[in-house]
Amino acid sequence: MSVRSVLAATVVTHASLPAAADAYTMTAGRLGAVVAALVGLAGVVVGGLAVARPAGRTGTATGDGRGRAVVALGAGLVGVVLGAVVLATADGGLGTGNGLGGAVVALVVGLIGMVLGGLALARLRRTG
Repeated sequence: MSVRSVLAATVVTHASLPAAADAYTMTAGRLGAVVAALVGLAGVVVGGLAVARPAGRTGTATGDGRGRAVVALGAGLVGVVLGAVVLATADGGLGTGNGLGGAVVALVVGLIGMVLGGLALARLRRTG
């Protein structure tokens, strides 16, 4: 093999490798991770409200808060599942634009939303 053919093979191999995305580029992996994290965050917010205030906002009994707890559980579960899908399909490591860091955040936030929803349901079962 000549030096020229080795250099040509190196250039072709390097050109075919996917480059890491720019820090400001919204890739499909990053978008999926952001959506998963936002859904999980919605579960955390609704779960926090369900744990803190199971009754209505004004103190009147507009409901027992079961709806909030179920929504928190559902949103947390969706955030965990979407985060796991992004995590499983990420090709590269952190900083490559595949959404790996956001997927881990979505898993953690979704899990917190599920725990808060479960706590609210457990509290409702004890009191009701």
